[in-house]
Amino acid sequence: MNSDRARYGLLGLQWILGLVIFLQAAMFAFSPASAHAFAKTGLPSFVRLALAWAEMAAAIVFLIPRTTIAGGWLLLVVLAGAVVLHLLHGWLDVGGLLIYAAATWAVMAGKPQTARG
Repeated sequence: MNSDRARYGLLGLQWILGLVIFLQAAMFAFSPASAHAFAKTGLPSFVRLALAWAEMAAAIVFLIPRTTIAGGWLLLVVLAGAVVLHLLHGWLDVGGLLIYAAATWAVMAGKPQTARG
């Protein structure tokens, strides 16, 4: 019973995390306010779009049961890049990104090791 609760808890975390990251990345890609804020970094607009699309793709891969681990690694790479980008620009508000990374790691660690088929 306890392992079922843990399994369903991690499954819920996986879906909530994947959907929240996907939606936030979509807002980052398509919101005029995000485009305006990103323009202040001095980086070209295509960097914002590349980051957002990479994050959305990683979130989708993370939600597919057979590719959760690969999607998790992709998410961790994208989130680490976002943390670095924030810190390089003097933005210290990376707590949310770190929580997303920790939750991604938790889902990956709780994924049963089964034979790949």
